[in-house]
Amino acid sequence: MKEIAKKILSTVVASGLLLSCLMVAMTSSPADAGGNRLTITGSTTVLPIAQRAAEDFMEKHAEINISVQGGGSGVGIASLIDGTCDIADASRPIKDKELERAVARGIDPKANVVAMDGIALIVNTGNSLQSLTKAQVKAIYTGKVSDWSAVGGGSGQIVVVSRDSASGTFEAFGELALDKERVRPDALMQASNQAVATTVAKTPGAIGYVGLGYLTPDVRSLVIDGVMPTKETVLTGEYGLARPLFMYTNGKPTGYTKNFIDFVLSEEGQKIVEEVGYVGLK
Repeated sequence: MKEIAKKILSTVVASGLLLSCLMVAMTSSPADAGGNRLTITGSTTVLPIAQRAAEDFMEKHAEINISVQGGGSGVGIASLIDGTCDIADASRPIKDKELERAVARGIDPKANVVAMDGIALIVNTGNSLQSLTKAQVKAIYTGKVSDWSAVGGGSGQIVVVSRDSASGTFEAFGELALDKERVRPDALMQASNQAVATTVAKTPGAIGYVGLGYLTPDVRSLVIDGVMPTKETVLTGEYGLARPLFMYTNGKPTGYTKNFIDFVLSEEGQKIVEEVGYVGLK
């Protein structure tokens, strides 16, 4: 058996964003590591959960090495289908065309729900607007409204910030908020939740959307249809832009893959979910 690579903490570029990830000093595929290495790739929404859980899991299991990377839900699912990761993080369900490709390659994607999330609409802290309706959000993002005065704010051009099309958050937002209509062509498309939050924080007049784990004092979350996105409103279903978060595996997880997902779903793992800003299942 190959000697287990020494754990190192390195900084990698994932989807144009510098992310602090746990990497190992080897480049073989998951299958080449003799079962002592897990590779997790995908959603930047799920990324904070995966990173923290990987750190804590490796402290308990010194024999295992876990690599955690972002890239978006589409990237994660594609990696699972291609056999280059053990776990695909996703903030949306797998698509029919992805499932068809998986089956053709002998892959059996299994969805493991690990947390709940609410997609929060955020604005620059200089914006006095407090709330929007879902209809107003749709009008802004599809290009029917371009000035804040049209939705009860002060006058000024709305700068629309969106996730890119590889993102599960983009897909979920399109389903839940836009009724599958196209995002306006002049939207600033960003490669990660953090990039959206940073752009909104630095851009007067901007609006964007992020997972709950990316809410900070640098931006302000809006009330949507009279409801603020919180743990309680997500769990009760009162907040209309709520969604599950997934870790996909090839078939029913086994070995260290099962142990890791069991850890995420445990009381300790769900505490991590809460600590990084998402909604635990327990």
